[in-house]
Amino acid sequence: MYQDAAVFTSSDEKGSAMFDPENPPELSVTRWVNSRQPLSLKALKGKVVMLMAFQMLCPGCVQHGLPQAKKIAEQFSPEEVVVIGLHSVFEHHEVMTPAALEAFMHEYSWPFPVAIDAPGGDTGKGLPKTMEAYEMRGTPTVLLFDSAGRLRRHYFGHVEDIRLAAELMGLSIEDANAPREASVALERRMHSTLLDPNSHHGHDHDHGDDCGCGHDHGDHGHDHGHGHDHGHGGHKHK
Repeated sequence: MYQDAAVFTSSDEKGSAMFDPENPPELSVTRWVNSRQPLSLKALKGKVVMLMAFQMLCPGCVQHGLPQAKKIAEQFSPEEVVVIGLHSVFEHHEVMTPAALEAFMHEYSWPFPVAIDAPGGDTGKGLPKTMEAYEMRGTPTVLLFDSAGRLRRHYFGHVEDIRLAAELMGLSIEDANAPREASVALERRMHSTLLDPNSHHGHDHDHGDDCGCGHDHGDHGHDHGHGHDHGHGGHKHK
């Protein structure tokens, strides 16, 4: 969640941020799987949204990310927390097709809707559009949106179950119409209560994402500038 008021700063104020977390970009998708109708972040305002960006052939996604998303979907009320998947393919495009995704969804019985991230680049094999818009480093990536539609968490790699559940609960009990100051106060309270076992002396640090359980597409070469928190072990795109 927001750890201090600085993350509420708009992209215009900060300059280096590519998007404003208080007004995040809409998902750019080609179709939905396991959903009766297309979804959108705008339509889901009023509920907390957990988005899991993944790839079928990403070990960290299959072993950790997707099972975790399934548990959240099954153990939180859908009236309060909505879980959606985002299939963001940045490699092996010829294998990870929409038809293969449908079979994958059926085989594993994932209980949440999944959007197919719109392909990027002139050939359709560039960085997927939503992945690029949200500056994702790879898969799995977890995005948490509060009931007002603001981006409150941006994790790359595996997130501990207890941390994720606690943050979702915190967002769920927060008033959707709470003023900005109230949200900042809640963030500070959560940050002081929920300890990071990988922090030392009260300071967060990056422990590295190449621990073998995910995919990384490589560094973007710029500072995101809006307080992302990263978990362990994502698969980076190159």
